[in-house]
Amino acid sequence: MILELGAGNDLHGGDYTKAALRAVQDALHHSSLSMLRALQVDPKAMLVDVTIGVQQPGQVDAERVRASLPHGKVTVQVVKGGLDVPDAERHDPAVIATAAIAVRLELP
Repeated sequence: MILELGAGNDLHGGDYTKAALRAVQDALHHSSLSMLRALQVDPKAMLVDVTIGVQQPGQVDAERVRASLPHGKVTVQVVKGGLDVPDAERHDPAVIATAAIAVRLELP
């Protein structure tokens, strides 16, 4: 039904979950699911597949990402992607995450 993309970052602290959450919020703010009303579909029925790309996938709290989505049956997959921008002087990389949110409906 829709595929929306977003990017987020944590410029100080190297927090991959924070960057992922910001990427999800960025994607959400680019989308509108107004057709749900036209189709008379309950937003809880949406199937929402979230893919997060970061350099260290194991550092993302996927449950926090899942809980940040307001509607639907949400699944979260975290994969290698995104970008770390090193800061050799401070050992404080800027973490950049990407998010793809796909929304599907099972219609009769």
